[in-house]
Amino acid sequence: MSNIFKPESQYKAFIASLVTFGLAYGLYKAVLDNYLAEIVSMSQFDRGVSEFFRELPGFMLVFVLAVLYEFSAEKIFQAGALVMLAGMMMQSFVLAERLYVTAAVFVYSLGEHMQFGMRSTLALQYSREGRGGAALGIQNSAYQFGTLAGYIVIALVFGLLAGRTGLYRQVFILSSGIILVGFFISLKMTGESRHDHNVSRFYFRRKYYKFYMLEVFYGARKQIFFTFGPYLLVLFYGAGAMAISILFAISAIATFICSPLIGKIIDRFGYKIVMVMDTLILVIVCFFYGFAHHLFSMDTAFIVCCVNYILDAVISLASMASNVYVQDLSDTPEEVKATISTGVSVNHLITILIALFGGWIWQVMGIETLFMLSAFFGLCNSAYAAGVNAERDRLL
Repeated sequence: MSNIFKPESQYKAFIASLVTFGLAYGLYKAVLDNYLAEIVSMSQFDRGVSEFFRELPGFMLVFVLAVLYEFSAEKIFQAGALVMLAGMMMQSFVLAERLYVTAAVFVYSLGEHMQFGMRSTLALQYSREGRGGAALGIQNSAYQFGTLAGYIVIALVFGLLAGRTGLYRQVFILSSGIILVGFFISLKMTGESRHDHNVSRFYFRRKYYKFYMLEVFYGARKQIFFTFGPYLLVLFYGAGAMAISILFAISAIATFICSPLIGKIIDRFGYKIVMVMDTLILVIVCFFYGFAHHLFSMDTAFIVCCVNYILDAVISLASMASNVYVQDLSDTPEEVKATISTGVSVNHLITILIALFGGWIWQVMGIETLFMLSAFFGLCNSAYAAGVNAERDRLL
């Protein structure tokens, strides 16, 4: 990695903390859908409402960072870990009722989103010139390696201890401890990226409007798969926690392997080609995810949906390309940090609506309509991506 990251940067502590936070998230994510369905008894619509509050911090991020705008990316990354810890501890001890569980999900998500924008920012900030795509690929792989370990642990635990009660809370407590370890590792990131006082607390620039639109369309299509993809497998196909965790583990392996490769492809062939080409696969993925049960037996349809879930996870890595586009447009590292963070909030303008109404669309119009909507947003994403040109867009 020394040929990708600047030797004087704290990239080793950064990568180590990502693995640790990824492990905590893997444990949490592997059981969350089954916990909400089996213990909290959430319907499709209830799941959409809970996801609305999980994604709301993403929209709030631009305002949160406006308050923290004088803090370095490292400090915000560390603060996010503490908020994640608070949310996970809440999830460990609150009553298994919709209101309390959703509140815990909200708090954890707030910390997660605080870190989300900083992860890409720090990867680009620590990278050598011309190696931004590769650095983002390594960053993604490190996090996916951690989540993979979490998924494997859950698959083994639920496989060996099937039928035991209280297992979900024990997982949340373990995840809390791991987040605390990740926080202490992140404290080794002592770099202080200085704040440019010429930069506004709220950062919107016309030259980034295509990036903002890409974030809107990507956020909409991503949200459908992230929220309703696993929940379809749980509610419609009856998948248990072990099956879901195995699926997530395979997905993490695929993204772990493919993330550096896609990062190198971005550096070699350019972000535009990557952003446009991923949609061709997406349309196929969405079709089979929504219509598999019409074309195959239930057992075969379940396998088809699992394969397509993994394909979606891999092609979602193409979203790294838009961050490299931002780096090409930006004049300073501070501008990259502010723009990527603003993009997260713009992304969530549509994400929170999809989360809120996605469950309703599923119940009223069917799962087919929901995933065709995802394909439509993907096509819109590619249409905008085809028009990006950093040299021209910088003049706007």
